Amino acid sequence: MNIRNVAIIAHVDHGKTTLVDGLLKQSHTFRENEAAMNQTLIMDSNDQERERGITILAKNTAITYKDTKINIIDTPGHADFGGEVERTLNMADGAILVIDAQEGPMPQTKFVLKKALEIGLKPIVVINKIDKRDARVEEVINKTYDLFLELATDDSQLDFPIYYAIGKEGKAWEEMPEDYNASADLEPIFEAILKHVPEPKVEAGEFQMLVTSLDWDNFQGKYAIGRIRRGAAKQGLAVTLIKSGNILEAGRLEKVYISQGLKRLEVPSAEAGDIVAITGVKTAGIGDTVSDPSNPEALPSIAISEPTLKMSISANTSPFAGREGQFCTSRQILDRIKKELETNVSLKFEMGDSGEFILSGRGELHLSVFIETLRREGFELQVGKPQVITKEVEGKICEPFEELTVDVPTDYIGAVNSEVGRRRGSLISQSENSDGTVRLVFEITTRGLLGLRNQLLTLSRGTAVMNSMFLKFVSIGAIIPKLRNGVLIASEGGKAVTYGLNVAQGRGITFIPAQTQVYEGMIIGQNSREDDIEINVTKEKKQTNVRSSTADIAVALTPSTIFSLEQCLDFLEDDELLEVTPKSLRLRKKLLTAAARAKAKR
Repeated sequence: MNIRNVAIIAHVDHGKTTLVDGLLKQSHTFRENEAAMNQTLIMDSNDQERERGITILAKNTAITYKDTKINIIDTPGHADFGGEVERTLNMADGAILVIDAQEGPMPQTKFVLKKALEIGLKPIVVINKIDKRDARVEEVINKTYDLFLELATDDSQLDFPIYYAIGKEGKAWEEMPEDYNASADLEPIFEAILKHVPEPKVEAGEFQMLVTSLDWDNFQGKYAIGRIRRGAAKQGLAVTLIKSGNILEAGRLEKVYISQGLKRLEVPSAEAGDIVAITGVKTAGIGDTVSDPSNPEALPSIAISEPTLKMSISANTSPFAGREGQFCTSRQILDRIKKELETNVSLKFEMGDSGEFILSGRGELHLSVFIETLRREGFELQVGKPQVITKEVEGKICEPFEELTVDVPTDYIGAVNSEVGRRRGSLISQSENSDGTVRLVFEITTRGLLGLRNQLLTLSRGTAVMNSMFLKFVSIGAIIPKLRNGVLIASEGGKAVTYGLNVAQGRGITFIPAQTQVYEGMIIGQNSREDDIEINVTKEKKQTNVRSSTADIAVALTPSTIFSLEQCLDFLEDDELLEVTPKSLRLRKKLLTAAARAKAKR
């Protein structure tokens, strides 16, 4: 059977996963009565992927069209999950680049296209969502050509086909249609894959495969996933696992699986060029080579970009420790981190000086998704403020530097420029979008980006859309002053009451509603001034015999501000921690008592 291996790449929310849904359904991969025929975002199987509306983990699926098996690799669209993109693109020979007809090429479009062109993938461009009210197809195509001119590694990559699609309706065209409502399907995309994506190059010789991804279940244990470079994978085949440093381990392929739709199908053997999942190589890691023992040659390992942010994680030490979590000890947290490191190649780990665990990742979202996963699995822990990773280059201490893109209504341009300027960012370009908003492009250190998303959303009344992409390491710049006001700290433990919270709201905004259990040192709000202040939110109003016409009118509190996990991480300062449990997120001071904090300042 003929084989095509194609990756689908795009910026977040440009319709990549929806397009894969259409390809799966229209290739008759499912029976008409299967549940998947009525689902959307079929490939986003992870709970967080469905809730956030983004792809986090790269996934393989396979369809058959005109006697050709097409392996489709759905990759993440967010820069923080670039490690998933980098390793999975190695399994493909072509890439479908999906671009929103209104937004045009965005930072992650540039990132994923650069990676695809570097390894020589044949690109197919799909301009999606052409039915959007503010679609600007011609302008987007011109910007796409500009992007290819900037990134192409040879002239042949500048000759690419362009297709037009409405992914959510399962329609595509070779030419820009005059009538979007006319009958159409995704056949032009299927034909484009057969025409423009080359068949996999197959080498002569014995079995060889690079492990690109790992999976695990309770039945078969570990699955090593990759594309067969040469030979055939057969059940019972004796193999050699080549790990980094050319360490050789003997093994045997127990079972071989290929993808069919969303399922894994067990087969006796699979040929070179196909993407398979194999069991039996229990110590396999990403980047290892599985080969025939008669010719144990290692394939080039996958280069993964360096992490830019780190944060400390440790067992919860608050007065409420152990109340809400199932797994609360350092040993349990460490075991779970080690398990994550096997499949999450962009995540790095080291022990801190005080026994805490230091996790390094590609950005706040990358790290917060793992924290949220731990939370949902029943873990209880505490997290420190994200810190930028520096490194020494030619004797100089350098920090990560990023390109920041902000789309914002014109009314808020001044506020955004001012806030980014305070963080030592510089404006590179300013252009008007077709929907009346303005696109501002800045260059700014990762240090300056910490906490910026919350601030921009507040300044723009929730309208700013922010994206960033790592550029390079630069010499470390000037210190950025503290940009956040002080906090309101609970001075007593107990249950927060309306009277106490009303007093707190006279000083700033509160983060907790009435009847919330608090402890001394817990952060219950943000001060309207720069300094921290202790407030007793458990204090009831004193009862007296005096009565007046207004004394017993109920106090109306302003609704409290409830932060998401990412917003909590953005909010943290160096002397604060975030307590994470399956039920709660609590901000707190590292030193819980006022006396301890005063002593530390001396």
